Parts: sequence; structure tokens; C-alpha cells
Amino acid sequence: MKSNNQTSLKQQTARRLRIIQGQINGLLKMVENDEYCIDVLNQSLAVQSSLKSVDALILEHHLQTHVAKQFLTQPEKAIKELLKIFKHSANRRL
Repeated sequence: MKSNNQTSLKQQTARRLRIIQGQINGLLKMVENDEYCIDVLNQSLAVQSSLKSVDALILEHHLQTHVAKQFLTQPEKAIKELLKIFKHSANRRL
């Protein structure tokens, strides 16, 4: 059974993703309308920032729940997962 915290996280995440979906639709319209490159880039950067915010929300939840439990039973797996996501995020550059 899901806790209120998990339901709240799911609702928050879904809400943010719907906002991002709207931002992406706006970005697509900007490209289709041949808008000024800098304006398109600024909108794209806003979308990326919003996605990073969603990533942070999910990661925080994961650390507070799954990783905390995993360190008690499977610390090697927890460390391996955290290092993998850290390396992946460190490689995300413009």
C-alpha cells in the first residue's frame, strides 16, 4: 500500500511533468515559427532546468526511502547505483 508521502511525490512529479510538457510544446511552436535563436535556447534551458528539478525530487525520495533501506541489506548495490547515477549526471553537459 502506498503511503501519503508516495502519493504526494507522485502527484508533485506528475504536476511538474505536465508543466514541462507545456514548456516543450511551447518550445516546439517557437521552432516551427522560426523564432529568434536566443529565445528558443532560453526556453530550452528553462525546460532542462525544470527536468533537473524533477530529477532532484525523485532522487531525494529515492535516497530517503530505497537507499536508506538498501544500505542496511545491500550496501554494495546502493553504492553502485549512486555512483552510476552520479557519473551519468556529471556527463550531462551542453
